Amino acid sequence: MTTQERYWVIGGEYECLAFRSVKNGASIVQGPFDTRDQAQAEWKRLSAEHSSRAAVRFGIAAEQIAVARHA
Repeated sequence: MTTQERYWVIGGEYECLAFRSVKNGASIVQGPFDTRDQAQAEWKRLSAEHSSRAAVRFGIAAEQIAVARHA
């Protein structure tokens, strides 16, 4: 088995500017993306779309998945 990474853009509108918890119903999850570049493009798009809202923040999360090798 080998491992592979896939990427998610996560975030949304937070309760306050301390960015500790997302408001109920205000979370946004996009993905999975096969490359970090694809995830970063989506992160830039979402960040620009919500740039006028100070309590909205997004980040990129990487997930390691096991991939079976076929002989």
